[in-house]
Amino acid sequence: MKLAAILAAALCLTAGSAFAQAPQGADKDAAKAEMRQKMKGAYDQAQKTCQGKTGPEHRECMRHEMCAQAKDPKACEERAEKMKGEVREAREACKGKSGAEHDQCMVQQMCADAKDKAACETRGKQRIARREEIREACKGKQGDDLKACIREHAGKK
Repeated sequence: MKLAAILAAALCLTAGSAFAQAPQGADKDAAKAEMRQKMKGAYDQAQKTCQGKTGPEHRECMRHEMCAQAKDPKACEERAEKMKGEVREAREACKGKSGAEHDQCMVQQMCADAKDKAACETRGKQRIARREEIREACKGKQGDDLKACIREHAGKK
């Protein structure tokens, strides 16, 4: 009888932690900021490693370096390959379209298999709008000035 009461009390005390919620408010923002900082460090390290490479060789090096720092490098590589295939398929499906029509087609194709299609399309449209803002801000610039302008405006969020 006493053992049952003790077990019941222990169960009640531990049950609260089983339903603990994810961090809210400031804790959640701090966790996001920490993750962003961690990703920036990984990106900077990958940039140093891949310095001097260009085009497809640079992209492949960056993907490999970023995945090497992931919790599960093999899963990261598989996700990257899957995305690469999806982008290829989307480009093929949107071939022949241009401008805003092409952008919209790409978003729809990339979000076709998403769990939350509406949220995916919203993020896609936000990326397109952000890209247009950067294009407008850097219009008329070339070479290193253009690169610096893009870096400057892409860093703002």
